[in-house]
Amino acid sequence: MFDIGFFEIGLIATVTLIVVGPEKLPIIAKKAGLMLGRTKHFVSQIKTDIDQQIKAEELKTILDEQAKITGLEEILEERLDLDKEKPAKSQLKNSDKID
Repeated sequence: MFDIGFFEIGLIATVTLIVVGPEKLPIIAKKAGLMLGRTKHFVSQIKTDIDQQIKAEELKTILDEQAKITGLEEILEERLDLDKEKPAKSQLKNSDKID
């Protein structure tokens, strides 16, 4: 990510050791590790939220496109109306026997 090599890390550690001292170095390293972990967690949460928003927008566009297809909805409604008007086969057989 930052393209930091082994030499750069060693240089930073050496300078930190000289400036801070060996007594406080473990405490500072622990705090730096905790801050790095929190930062990574925060970044991963943001990435997840962005991915969810993108998926929601894609789904919304798909639903909008499907809503524009009104001809299909009319055909389905006509088909349902025709199915409701047709008597069931069992009703036809029963009415034939009564007559």
